[in-house]
Amino acid sequence: MRILLSNDDGYFSPGIELLAAALGEIADVTVVAPERDRSGASNSLTLDRPLSLRRAGNGFFFVNGTRTDCVHMALTGLLDHMPDIVVSGINHGANMGDDTIYSGTVAAATEGYLFGLPSVAISLASKTARHLDTAAAVARDLVERFARSELGEPALLNVNVPDLPLDDLQGVLVTRLGKRHRAEPVIRTVNPRQETVYWVGAAGEAQDAGDGTDFHAVANRYVSLTPLQMDLTHGVHIPLVQRWLAT
Repeated sequence: MRILLSNDDGYFSPGIELLAAALGEIADVTVVAPERDRSGASNSLTLDRPLSLRRAGNGFFFVNGTRTDCVHMALTGLLDHMPDIVVSGINHGANMGDDTIYSGTVAAATEGYLFGLPSVAISLASKTARHLDTAAAVARDLVERFARSELGEPALLNVNVPDLPLDDLQGVLVTRLGKRHRAEPVIRTVNPRQETVYWVGAAGEAQDAGDGTDFHAVANRYVSLTPLQMDLTHGVHIPLVQRWLAT
């Protein structure tokens, strides 16, 4: 089995090193990751300058661009063979609810999915990242499941793992995305040049976090596994807009 592995936190991240080691025990793994942390940039491609590809001492390839650049380059010319699956992670911090829209970790997996490959985004739902090994074990189990039995069509799975020892997990739940309250206000401050600058405010608290959501699963010590889709068409609104245009 061939795996393309990327991430959002950079090729030097402990999460990607641990994940590469875990997956390398069961598959042929190629790592192509950003040269630095590119969190929050979502599905952005670099189109205004050329990109460079280098190889680190540990064999990882790294690109001076986004994680979408990394996966796109790998799938359109870097790799001799198409991978069987694309894995992105391990992200330091959750990617649940509305966060998935901005997530670079999800974006790397999305690029693989758009190429028709099963793709998995793995996030550890904690900034302290004490149990990266747990997330790596969950990722390995999912990849082994793909190897044993295909879903029948390419899937994009968003996986959030509680920051707990593996034995403390309650299991895996298939979930839907929850929702957050509106974000906190921007923070205005003054830089050393006495210019007013702004920091984007923190994400809001979970609003829709009931049973069945990713928030609820992780809060109750379950791995949250959410199938995502990329068709942005709001089908219910098609007849609504058609009637609106006819008035």
